[in-house]
Amino acid sequence: MRLRKKRYMVVVVVMVFLSWNVLTYYVLVSKPSQAGQGLSNENVETQLDQLQADIQLQLQQNQRVLEDLRNLKRQAVADLKQLSPHGAVNPANNAPDKETPKPVVVVQVLPPVNDVENEPGNEKAGDLAQEDLAGQGGFYKSVARAGDPNKVILPILMIACDRVTVSKSLDLLLRLRPSADRFPIIVSQDCGHTQTAKVIQAYGSQVKHIQQPDLSDIVLPPKEKKFKGYFKISRHYKWALNQIFHTFNYSAVIVVEDDLYVSPDFFEYFAATYPYLHEDPLLWCVSAWNDNGKTEMVEDKPELLYRTDFFPGLGWMMERKTWLELEPKWPVTFWDDWMRHPEQRKDRECIRPELSRTSTFGKIGVSKGQFFEKHLKFIKLNDKFVPFTKLDLSYLKKENYDNLFVKAVYSSQLLTVSEVQSGARPELTSVRVQYNTKEQFKKYAKQLGIMEDLKAGVPRAGYRGVVSFMRSNRRVFLAPPPTWNGYDPKWN
Repeated sequence: MRLRKKRYMVVVVVMVFLSWNVLTYYVLVSKPSQAGQGLSNENVETQLDQLQADIQLQLQQNQRVLEDLRNLKRQAVADLKQLSPHGAVNPANNAPDKETPKPVVVVQVLPPVNDVENEPGNEKAGDLAQEDLAGQGGFYKSVARAGDPNKVILPILMIACDRVTVSKSLDLLLRLRPSADRFPIIVSQDCGHTQTAKVIQAYGSQVKHIQQPDLSDIVLPPKEKKFKGYFKISRHYKWALNQIFHTFNYSAVIVVEDDLYVSPDFFEYFAATYPYLHEDPLLWCVSAWNDNGKTEMVEDKPELLYRTDFFPGLGWMMERKTWLELEPKWPVTFWDDWMRHPEQRKDRECIRPELSRTSTFGKIGVSKGQFFEKHLKFIKLNDKFVPFTKLDLSYLKKENYDNLFVKAVYSSQLLTVSEVQSGARPELTSVRVQYNTKEQFKKYAKQLGIMEDLKAGVPRAGYRGVVSFMRSNRRVFLAPPPTWNGYDPKWN
């Protein structure tokens, strides 16, 4: 009976699918021809853009129907396995449940699709992998739903606009990616820039290209017109993240932009830190970026990771549950600074590296090169592969991390800024400079060469008010007094 019901459902879904496609074909081909009506090139382009958007929407809807079919097929196969050869229910399946042993978690880097294709007997594996990537289905999606943090799909969402140099970022991501199944790349393009679209589409099935459909102008008061680009970026981010979590139904995402290089262990870093993000309610992001990551300000220990109260961005990961919280109140502009407000952060933290796993080559953009010449171009990109998935990262758990961090900071010798600048007490491997006011922090930060701005009271790369960096080959902590009891949002 159950099998007949399943077959009936499959037939119904197939008929709906076929009918929908016939209807779509009829609608598209029956649009009245505009030939001979003297349309301008602009009008023709507008109609073509609309037609393209209609087709893309239809393809997405068709894809969801296909996914439903795949799920029905898998369920039917599972039902068959529950039956004995004679069609009776297998008694073993009705046996009392036994206590399930706790699984042993084995962290591993999944093999590239090409490696699977070349294994004996797997001649069709490559085709299946591409089908699963296109349809967002298959083994990896079922694993993601089951919640295994060591195997969950971590799609790369690249935010793009009108940079034809997007190929520099994509080439590196594709070369370093260990698995197309676990790390599908989705390029979300705004701006409607044709040349950039052609560059992205040239990658074929290696990436999924989606285009933000709302290219309408944003009307602003005269004083805000110079910020129009930031309004469009915020609109694009919201649409793209909705695609990731609602249309494609992923559990997490790694967000990059079209002007970033990535390190050799970029994928390894996020694969290893995802379980901590997933299991720790006080973590809401993992970032690849160290805001104070200039060459002379970082230690040559690429395995070092930290907790931070500051949302860094520039290559970052978050989960679906966070987006469901943020989406209803997503801002119309300056989304990254908005993320740093107490109302959004809610005392949650991120993981960040000592050496950045991304670097930017995007001097030209909406920000008009802000910070690029003086700061961003000097950020050191890690060039070594760290096997994070094989390392013990349990020190990042808050119950372990806070005790170690506070002890390291406040057991360090207290020096003045001038003493640090002059290299006094060279025998000390770590020192502390104390600030008590907002003005002191900004003054000392500038003198020591780190970023001096504060967002809702939180310094860049800061944790518990402390900024950790290297100077003259020793660790320096720019720290509040030991009695510090929280950030003051008015320190802005």
